[in-house]
Amino acid sequence: MARQKWGSRWAFVLAAIGSAAGLGNAWRFPYMAYSNGGGAFYIPYFVALFIAGIPILMAEFGVGQGFQASAPKAMRKISKGAEFIGWWAVITGAIITFYYNVIMAWIFNYLYHSLGVAWKNDPKGFFFGDFLKLTDGPGQLGGLRWPIVIGLFIAWLWVYLILRKGTESVGKTVMWTVPLPIILLLILGIRGITLPGAATGLNFLFEPNFAKLADPRVWANAFGQIFFSLSVAFGVMIAYGSYNDKKNDIANNTIITALGNSATSFLAGIAVFSVLGYMAQQTNVPVDEVVSGGVGLAFVVYPQAISLIPGGPIVQSIIGLAFFVMLLTLGIDSAFSLVEAAEAAAGDKFKINMKSFLIGFSIVGFIFGLIFATQGGLYWLDIIDHFMGTYALLVVGILESIVIGWIFGAKKLRDYINSVSEIKIGSWFDISLKYVIPIVLIFILALNIADEIKNPYGGYPGWSLAIGFLVFILVPILAVIFAKIPSKDEKYDVVEKEITFEEE
Repeated sequence: MARQKWGSRWAFVLAAIGSAAGLGNAWRFPYMAYSNGGGAFYIPYFVALFIAGIPILMAEFGVGQGFQASAPKAMRKISKGAEFIGWWAVITGAIITFYYNVIMAWIFNYLYHSLGVAWKNDPKGFFFGDFLKLTDGPGQLGGLRWPIVIGLFIAWLWVYLILRKGTESVGKTVMWTVPLPIILLLILGIRGITLPGAATGLNFLFEPNFAKLADPRVWANAFGQIFFSLSVAFGVMIAYGSYNDKKNDIANNTIITALGNSATSFLAGIAVFSVLGYMAQQTNVPVDEVVSGGVGLAFVVYPQAISLIPGGPIVQSIIGLAFFVMLLTLGIDSAFSLVEAAEAAAGDKFKINMKSFLIGFSIVGFIFGLIFATQGGLYWLDIIDHFMGTYALLVVGILESIVIGWIFGAKKLRDYINSVSEIKIGSWFDISLKYVIPIVLIFILALNIADEIKNPYGGYPGWSLAIGFLVFILVPILAVIFAKIPSKDEKYDVVEKEITFEEE
């Protein structure tokens, strides 16, 4: 069976940008910039983008496109012992979809609650109390929150409908799910900067504190932000690259994807902080006391700001709808890309029918997602995300850069990339892939472990963090098991020392 292909170059580029530009662009990047030196943060951010982010993204596009393979198959073509790394990546991404789609369910609900600004009097109480009905801790799951369950079903149905025809339906979807959030961010940003106090908020985001550049953690946070926001080490970009022809321009596609992702982050920062500046002025509270990252920004702080915007309930409802539609369209591309990475891996090795896999995976994802749709689900979402979205991603990134950079050979991959690309890349690519990326990721991993030992994450009970760690450990075990299962494709087991242009 012939491998599916993108309908056009722009379908691929938009899909890649959509995967990279997710919910973290809206609620993680602005907070990271603000808390790491404001305008000064952009110096390490761009250094990290060009010496680490672009090279690892280019490497993933390159091995996917060159080998015409998903992450596990591509790793196996480099070395039979490396296949488990690809499975580790896609299984990690699969688990993330189980709770990521619960956040999508929250957003669906908040689209409804935007009508009439249901949270108006007490956004924090509304989110944690009226909406989540949050219990006192992870040991109390409580009952299912049926509005979230309904939203979860809609989210999985949407993912299935987008992926059911492969690159054909994905290509059609990203033509509007990628431009739409950017348009909405522009609208929200323009409205934000016209509000009184907006300049105060933007000063917190852009005013440079150069003293912060002396702190190694600021640099580590910049590299971490780049790495986490590009959807690398999940198998997504390898799978997406594999749907290109072998002669597609890799360097140009990588640069467009990386810069598109960064542009989305900057727009989100302007849209968020201009409104937070207005909110701080209206409530007579310093900006640094209203800022937060993560779900608190999206479901508490920004809704509170919306409820203060002049124009009455109709204007506030429109802005609320725009904000949550923006989050929804940012999130859905990342959600379905993680599922697509798993589908590509399963299809390559086990020759599973795409629609059958998607139906089965969606059902499994929905069932596991019910844990996070309970009254205590937020705690478990936070705990599992801490281990999967941080530690698993870092470890896979380290292993992947070593396998591609050292075992296959950074120079061999660079030669292939240059043979198909208009922009030629130099030996800096080799240095980054072989030395900079693994060393920096090991440093970030060490910092995280040191923090974990000193202050266990989130103040949660030790037993709940142990369960989160157990899930983290279980994934590489499953990855090794999947790698050991015999493939139904003889070509799957062939190790390729070079990338050639022969047809599969």
